[in-house]
Amino acid sequence: MKHTERHRTQRIGWLRAAVLGANDGIVSTASLVLGVAAAGADAQGILVAGVAGLVAGSMSMAAGEYISVSSQADTERADLARESRELIASPEGEQQELTAIYIERGLDPALASDVATQLMKHDALGAHARDELGISVSLAARPVQAALASASSFTVGAALPLLIVVLFPFASLMWAVSGSSLLFLALLGLLSAKAGGAPVIAATSRVTFWGALAMAMTAGVGALFGVSA
Repeated sequence: MKHTERHRTQRIGWLRAAVLGANDGIVSTASLVLGVAAAGADAQGILVAGVAGLVAGSMSMAAGEYISVSSQADTERADLARESRELIASPEGEQQELTAIYIERGLDPALASDVATQLMKHDALGAHARDELGISVSLAARPVQAALASASSFTVGAALPLLIVVLFPFASLMWAVSGSSLLFLALLGLLSAKAGGAPVIAATSRVTFWGALAMAMTAGVGALFGVSA
């Protein structure tokens, strides 16, 4: 019978980077725009600050994601190299270790030993990587993919508040940016929940709450220093 179940765990890597990038793009750029506007900048100054924030943020997201995921990939490679050496030095001991893992998961000793023996013959390193180290192909660290997903999604997210700055009159800019950004965040929470199979209300509520808090605090700081100036 054909296996028809749909699982979403293989999406975790790129989905996390994409949602994080888009969320940061919307929140940071909208907050920057509101802060600069509250400080008394004109429309051109607000737009320049927003574009600068988009470029800086996308590059920062790409660099940070690449570095962090590369560190994870380095750790995975080191663990696999050590496991490969152990398989060469002590194959019997590694088979016993794999057998113990399967016994702990609920198999009886005879069946666990048989499963470990067959998997060791088929792909010893793959079996130990998956069942001992928790490393699988679908969840393996991919630095370039994560960096590109994070940077591109940040750029898309940051472009949304900037589009509002261009389209709306200066007099209604703050309300338009804050309101539309909260709407964008709610839609992002909805899309990420649908893609990941998570509860929609919880995902939507948390992104809008933290986004609103960030924008309110940044606007407050801008107004404070603008008045002082």
